[in-house]
Amino acid sequence: MPSAAELREEFLLDPEVTFLNHGSFGACPRPVLERYQARQRELEREPVRFLARRLPELLDGARSRLAEYVGAVAGDLAFVPNATTGVNLAARSLELGPGDEVLATSLEYGACDLAWEWLCDRTGARYVRAEVALPIARPEDVVDALFAALSERTRVVFVSHVTSDTGLLLPVDAIVARAHAEGLPVVVDGAHAPAQAPLDLERLGADFYAGNCHKWLCAPKGAGFLHVRPEHQDRIDGAVVSWGYDGDDATFRSRVERQGTNEPSAYLAVPDAIDYQAERGWDEVRTRCCALAREARDELCALLGTEPIAPPEMLLQMASVALPPCDGAELQRRLFDEHRIEVPVTRRQALIRVSAAAYTGREDVERLLDVLPRLLRTSRSR
Repeated sequence: MPSAAELREEFLLDPEVTFLNHGSFGACPRPVLERYQARQRELEREPVRFLARRLPELLDGARSRLAEYVGAVAGDLAFVPNATTGVNLAARSLELGPGDEVLATSLEYGACDLAWEWLCDRTGARYVRAEVALPIARPEDVVDALFAALSERTRVVFVSHVTSDTGLLLPVDAIVARAHAEGLPVVVDGAHAPAQAPLDLERLGADFYAGNCHKWLCAPKGAGFLHVRPEHQDRIDGAVVSWGYDGDDATFRSRVERQGTNEPSAYLAVPDAIDYQAERGWDEVRTRCCALAREARDELCALLGTEPIAPPEMLLQMASVALPPCDGAELQRRLFDEHRIEVPVTRRQALIRVSAAAYTGREDVERLLDVLPRLLRTSRSR
């Protein structure tokens, strides 16, 4: 297994920056980026041949590799630019009406909250965000809190696989099973799950599952997917009506993927990202990263005198820690401007979130631990 320092050399990250924010946009290693750029050059050399003649077969091959990786049938997957796009397409396929309710937790990603609120505003439905109090004692508490807000008007359940702000692995298996027992479809935001959490989409059985490949799988930006169970595929539309709607053999994949002229190289690089990680023993790399994230969480809690927000089994490669009262935006700005530490401080819940990626070393965490108390003291005094 390569060390964090060895893997750092394979990424283009600024060596002057302590980068603890892989969770926001990911980072693509040089070998994958080179294959991605080679396809871009190939496209520009003969655009018609690439896009009009070769692309369908190339996409089929990339989709098959991704399906194998996430435990799905290739025909049930469509490439999308990112998970938020996938959530939007799934949400807009639902037939919501006045008085209907969409049930979610209070831990969801802000952009997806906005998507559901937009949809509910236009249909007369209501977006219900069940409060999940922090700290969480057991994963089951999330299930209990979510379904405590269930009502006879609930029409769909929306939940993250791994949350964004809090970085927590939610018990999606139990949530999907409970929702299906109630006769409700489930939309899962899996933005942070691929390559961070084990995935078997066929076994999970979520009705709609949107994931990113550009985060923890380390594919180029613009590579995501939407998985839809067969019984829902006829209702899925693309973002625009284009050639994917042509003919009687149009599928949900053609409607979603054939969106006029676009740049498909990020999708085609997904198998390269899968190969890159397999060649470097990523299961062991991931285990090391999860251990580092938990160590960072425990040490930050001890340093700040705050309680962990969840049990360790809900942590993977991200760890969020509650901060004492401070100006979060100012703290994040000063961490970067004064110390070149890139780490997010969430606004909604006053949390600092550390990502332990393949290239993250113990020294990166120690640098944050060293400067954070001093910045917090000055932040609180202003």
